[in-house]
Amino acid sequence: MVNIFDFYKGKRILVTGHTGFKGTWLCEMLTYLGADVTGYALKPKSKPNLFDLTHIDERIKSVIGDIRDIKNLEQVFHTVQPEIVFHLAAQPLVRESYKEPVETYEINVMGTVNVLECIRKTSCVKSFLNVTTDKVYENKEWCWGYRENEPLDGFDPYSNSKSCSELVTHSYKKSFFNNSNVAISTARAGNVIGGGDFAEDRIIPDCFRYIEKNEPILVRNPYSIRPYQHVLEPLFVYLVIAAGQYNDIKYEGYYNVGPDECDCINTGELVSLFCNEWGDDASWKNCYVDGPHEATFLKLDCSKIKSVFGWKPRWNIEEAIKKTVKWKKEILNGKNSSEILEIQISEFLQRKKSERN
Repeated sequence: MVNIFDFYKGKRILVTGHTGFKGTWLCEMLTYLGADVTGYALKPKSKPNLFDLTHIDERIKSVIGDIRDIKNLEQVFHTVQPEIVFHLAAQPLVRESYKEPVETYEINVMGTVNVLECIRKTSCVKSFLNVTTDKVYENKEWCWGYRENEPLDGFDPYSNSKSCSELVTHSYKKSFFNNSNVAISTARAGNVIGGGDFAEDRIIPDCFRYIEKNEPILVRNPYSIRPYQHVLEPLFVYLVIAAGQYNDIKYEGYYNVGPDECDCINTGELVSLFCNEWGDDASWKNCYVDGPHEATFLKLDCSKIKSVFGWKPRWNIEEAIKKTVKWKKEILNGKNSSEILEIQISEFLQRKKSERN
């Protein structure tokens, strides 16, 4: 396993999509590790949002800009001279992609092109990680996990645009970065949960919204199986991949990042865990809605990342729910959001560190 505890100190890092849920958590992790972080993204969509609650912009360089604006992005690369780039900027919602397919493709495909073009035109970047999704695969609704060599062909505009983002990355890698010192990888992560997610059409934020209204939680796809995991799990892996390939380009590649088989549960089971952890007679109802197509059965085979880096998930699904509910309850009790994130990051990373000793 790569030792990230010393590696990131002083490293110049650019994170696209830093104002989002995962982006904010990643920036918090990087600052915790001592990195020099710059973020590039649009303003957060939701109110409230984790980016504003944590005031992370006071501890990093935050540039508000559109990933589709290549001239502005080029200027940021020129100014920051990043050594490592984490590309998280995206339109991340399946149902939104049905409403705005053109915008989804513009952001998710051309945004990736723009980032790679900026890397091609600068000599500072040594490690690039494109964060995509478990939904990039041609989903045949079978019972075993998809491997990295399975065909890419997401069904809906979001999933397909992320498949295209993968293909763009593959093409740039082969066309412009062969025999170079720039290491390029993609990470295909499952569904993440954690404190501070306020997005529409995500199950845990929906749970909190119903709880706040003192109503039963309505679940539209209770039997859909997803690879749920705490947000810190894939973020830790992103850090490991980026550091590993920075030190040795042989580690570049395409990696699935998901939970163990026992933690691939359906949405109804997830919400039941949430209700048990929240208490106060929280409950849910099956409210199936025959809306736009969404995958019913989706798992990842994570053998490669485990074999290459010796990684294994730390927090099981019960612990992930416990940490998420704890974040919300502590926020309601007036605790500082950034402090809660730092405590959970410290708990997670210290346990990871102890596993090496």
